[in-house]
Amino acid sequence: MTESDLPVAQLTPGRWGDPARTVALPAAALEALKHLGVCRPADPADPADRPGLAGEAMELLEKLLGAEHVKTDLETRWGHTRGYSTPDLLRHRAGDTTDMPAAVVYPGSHDDVQALLTVCSERRLVVVPYAGGTSVVGGLAPQGTAFIAVDLRRLDRLVEIDEISRTATIEAGVRGTAAEALLADRGYTLGHFPQSYEGASIGGYAATRSSGQSSAGYGRFDQMVVGLTMATPRGTIRLGRAPMSAAGPDLRQLMLGSEGTLGIITSVVLRIRPRPVERSFEGWRFESFDQGLAAIRRLAQDGPLPTVLRLSDEAETAINLADPNVLGGGSGGVLAIVGFEGEHTAVRRTEVADVLAAAGGEALGEGPGETWREGRYRAPYLRDPLLDEGALVETLETAGFWSALPALKAQVTEALVTALTGQGTPPIVLCHVSHVYETGASLYFTVLCAQTDDPIGQWQQAKSAANTAIAAAGATITHHHGVGTDHSTAYAAEVGPLAIEALQAVKHVLDPNSILNPGILISPQREDGSPA
Repeated sequence: MTESDLPVAQLTPGRWGDPARTVALPAAALEALKHLGVCRPADPADPADRPGLAGEAMELLEKLLGAEHVKTDLETRWGHTRGYSTPDLLRHRAGDTTDMPAAVVYPGSHDDVQALLTVCSERRLVVVPYAGGTSVVGGLAPQGTAFIAVDLRRLDRLVEIDEISRTATIEAGVRGTAAEALLADRGYTLGHFPQSYEGASIGGYAATRSSGQSSAGYGRFDQMVVGLTMATPRGTIRLGRAPMSAAGPDLRQLMLGSEGTLGIITSVVLRIRPRPVERSFEGWRFESFDQGLAAIRRLAQDGPLPTVLRLSDEAETAINLADPNVLGGGSGGVLAIVGFEGEHTAVRRTEVADVLAAAGGEALGEGPGETWREGRYRAPYLRDPLLDEGALVETLETAGFWSALPALKAQVTEALVTALTGQGTPPIVLCHVSHVYETGASLYFTVLCAQTDDPIGQWQQAKSAANTAIAAAGATITHHHGVGTDHSTAYAAEVGPLAIEALQAVKHVLDPNSILNPGILISPQREDGSPA
């Protein structure tokens, strides 16, 4: 099965993905959880209903969009409550409706979105854009206010393909899987495959500066965007008259990553590539993470660069490897996944193999690579049964320059282990390099331990310790998950008060009544300009 064959995942509250694709933990995994002290928690609670939007505001929205496109029933609103971080899922399991929208609306066009924002700004109605709903950083839960969720699923068209320029105009509500299927019919691909691929949408990719697992070959999503259209409370912005321009700062980049705080992106113009005919994935073993890191840095800086390039540390390699014999009878080491797509795959494989072998790598063949490729969207499905058993499992990511990565990895790992062990729950901490650049790379951590009586507070304490370690190491607070509410204070500290003030000024111009995702991305500030 290729990416364009995957169905659009119908996400359900509190659980990831398509219910037909749920997975069960094997007996060995259940036994391992016992050794971590994991105990099964109480059964999930049902949500208590809260009053939805009513009265004049409700009538206004129904008149604007049609009554059939404005929903206030509990099931619909509960299905648009928060995202898919572990704290989000735990709150769902507790039946916590504090972040539930007062209404969910379904505009059907850019003009609908524009009219909606104009009216909501006039009436001071807070709105939160909702595309795939896959935020893992609190990006769908504005702080302390009632709000309307703006579900973009009806903006679902592939508007145009310019085959001469190799661009495609796609509306924001198109899911990643649907976009690939639509493009595949014309012989093209975006090449953007994040782990949230089955549920995430084009608009979400743009709003969070998403990065996919094939970024070494295709680039990040923000590198694919050559134009966009955004509705704001003050009017419409259209950007991107050419692939590059020297006409002032690139305002496309200001809108990308704005997380629904400056406007709602309704469509994007994207660079597309011919759909690859040849595809190959393989595994390489290195003695240590440091040795593997040096090898992939060599490829990232001097080439040749594969389409996919990932490196798991010792712990992740040992736990995730489908066949323990593939590394020589359990002799340890780390696993790199190297993938190739497009023309001249055989030649590129040979060139990359020469580099990796010279760096001390051992070729493992296509088995580990194909195992990873076939199962790369499976990991999010494992979290639900782990939470069912009482495990705390969550991820975080960062990025830094190559020279800083060894210390960054060590410091974040130590911070997580210390924080969670201090709460009586020694964790397993896994790490891999997920995206590479000439000057540096991202590190992606997975944490697993037993839940305490307060698993949300447990994770918040560990995440705070990790954030402190990331800042101390001079790295960025997020590489591709985004800021949301979880990272807003750390983001403000990272860029400084003057930069935040400039961003607030832009927001004030575009969203003078602050109806768009308040509390997301931009941390509230004290009078002296410091993060509150």
